[in-house]
Amino acid sequence: MRKLIVFNHVSLDGYFVDANGGMDWARPDNKDAEWSRFVADNASGDGMLLFGRTTYELMIRYWPTPMAAQHDPIVAERMNSAPKVVFSRTLDQASWNNTKLVKGDVATEVRKMKQEPGPGMVILGSGKVVAPLAQEGLIDEYHVVVNPVVLGKGRTMFDGIREKLKLKLSKSRSFSNGYVFLCYEPAA
Repeated sequence: MRKLIVFNHVSLDGYFVDANGGMDWARPDNKDAEWSRFVADNASGDGMLLFGRTTYELMIRYWPTPMAAQHDPIVAERMNSAPKVVFSRTLDQASWNNTKLVKGDVATEVRKMKQEPGPGMVILGSGKVVAPLAQEGLIDEYHVVVNPVVLGKGRTMFDGIREKLKLKLSKSRSFSNGYVFLCYEPAA
């Protein structure tokens, strides 16, 4: 069975987007070589990227651009070449390279995808995708990067969860830029 991972940045007060839906606060202010290697290593893995419509539209505005290739060449190459799925009932087409548009029920579609052969899958951003999949027990790992910023308002990636999710910490790592990486798995 294919593994499904969520990778998201969150503020110290638990938001993954600010009050305006933005994530510009998640970019480090200072250069950190160890963090840069961590990001590049994560981007170099095999696997399929999953997005909701909002995150897909944010990603396609940056990663296929010359600016992304110049500033983040390893990550840009991976983002552009990786197979991608965007879940949306409102998009008519997905124009980014190697992207499939899926209009069906997110949980039903991901359940089928997990049964197919192939490498793992990673959800980036996409709280409206994360919440229903978490509730259905379809997420195998939650990779959360806590950023040293307090937003005061925003939205969590778990908005809409109806029942408590019990998780256990399986890995952690801190960086000199103040970021803390936490990996959680569903508790047995």
